[in-house]
Amino acid sequence: MKTEKISEFTINRLSIYLRCLNLLAASGVTTTSSQALAEQFQLNSAQIRKDLTYFGEFGVRGVGYNVTELRAHLNEILGLDRQHRIGIVGAGNLGMALANYRGFEHECFQVAALFDKEASRLGITSRSGVVVHHIDELDEVVARQRIVIGVVAVPAENAQEVVDRLTESGISAILNFAPVRPNTRPGVQLKTMDLAISFESLSYFLSDSGQDGPTPP
Repeated sequence: MKTEKISEFTINRLSIYLRCLNLLAASGVTTTSSQALAEQFQLNSAQIRKDLTYFGEFGVRGVGYNVTELRAHLNEILGLDRQHRIGIVGAGNLGMALANYRGFEHECFQVAALFDKEASRLGITSRSGVVVHHIDELDEVVARQRIVIGVVAVPAENAQEVVDRLTESGISAILNFAPVRPNTRPGVQLKTMDLAISFESLSYFLSDSGQDGPTPP
């Protein structure tokens, strides 16, 4: 593996390549090439080859990639060959929806606990069987459940406090759904999912393409 810092864009593309390989494997395909991947999934063959060379030499010239072997390599590179337990802070509609998300089933990501401070939510269990704990139990539950990823599903005004508490509990990987970007300590990876920005981007597309909807009455 090369020693320079790998960009998040490269890592995101590896996830896309892995999904494509999973589809090929499910279809019984055993070998493929960067060109075949690019043509079938609307990717860039040169970019595929460049991204993979950051992590080693894969495939055989003139033959291509063994689908099973390349899937295994990408799973290992992305850390998907082990389980990551998740703690969600905020047991409202968003937090519960994330806890019940069926896309996590049979994958390496498992929601282990929910946290909140509202008395009416404490002790309840999500449809997927995840219990809501009081936020004051965060340190204890994180240690006991071996939680390594924290999710922030609280209003913007509470996001910084939650990020601080997650960090103090030993969590260094945080996914933030609050519409703000909290400050983090060195060594903590924070990824913010801002739905408003995504909708604004779509709004621009509609406006720029002349596809605006009907004017409200």
